[in-house]
Amino acid sequence: MPASPTVLSLIIMATMPTVRAQDQAPASVKIGTASPLSGPGAHQGKDIENGARMAIDDLNAKGIAIGGKKVKWVLQPEDDASDPKTGAAVAQKLVDAHVAGVVGHLNSGTTVPASKIYHDAGIPQISPAATTPQYTSQGFKTAFRVVASDKLVGKTLASYAVTTMKAKKIAIIDDRTAFGQGLADEFNRSVRSGKAAKIVSRQFTNDKASDFTAILTQIRGQDPDVIFYGGMDAVAGPMLKQMKALGLRAKLVSGDGIC
Repeated sequence: MPASPTVLSLIIMATMPTVRAQDQAPASVKIGTASPLSGPGAHQGKDIENGARMAIDDLNAKGIAIGGKKVKWVLQPEDDASDPKTGAAVAQKLVDAHVAGVVGHLNSGTTVPASKIYHDAGIPQISPAATTPQYTSQGFKTAFRVVASDKLVGKTLASYAVTTMKAKKIAIIDDRTAFGQGLADEFNRSVRSGKAAKIVSRQFTNDKASDFTAILTQIRGQDPDVIFYGGMDAVAGPMLKQMKALGLRAKLVSGDGIC
């Protein structure tokens, strides 16, 4: 997530109540980031950390003041390893560190459990990537998203596959994560709500899998025009290669997780 005026504004507005509540402006304002810095999603998690760091550097370069008092902005990055339990532990660690706000998490599965911890502590959380509708439907005033939810993305992708790609037969695979399954369910629901295309197969894998021969062989027998995948790029890349190796003519369609 690159630094931008929008991100800078969100950080400033999110932390303003915390800073103004102090009798005297602190020497520094600590912002946390929470994302996978290890495991298959580490490259995307590092992007989040780097984007937040760019925003922090911009804030310090501009000499931003809150309540008329100049502050120094400090970043505290944490690794949630794309794991819900680790994500909750990281959230508590950031709360205990008295961060003024959090940029994170990446995955829907880590963002939702962490959001309750931030909410209970009154700490603003801005997720740059979580798409599950549950994140913002909980009613937490501390939870903010900057990307569209699965409901909108799934509906849009379904419309594209059917209307623009003219798909008549569609197979769906998801990785059983909160993000992957949630997006695939919304895509499936949108396709089924119309009569222009048929879901010919619904298959499942996991976010650490590397061999998809069995499910792709089953799908090949259905001769789909499109294979929709709900999941991330670490799995989608090998899956696409194996689709080609097995001679599937279908196009692979997915959300921004496979960018």
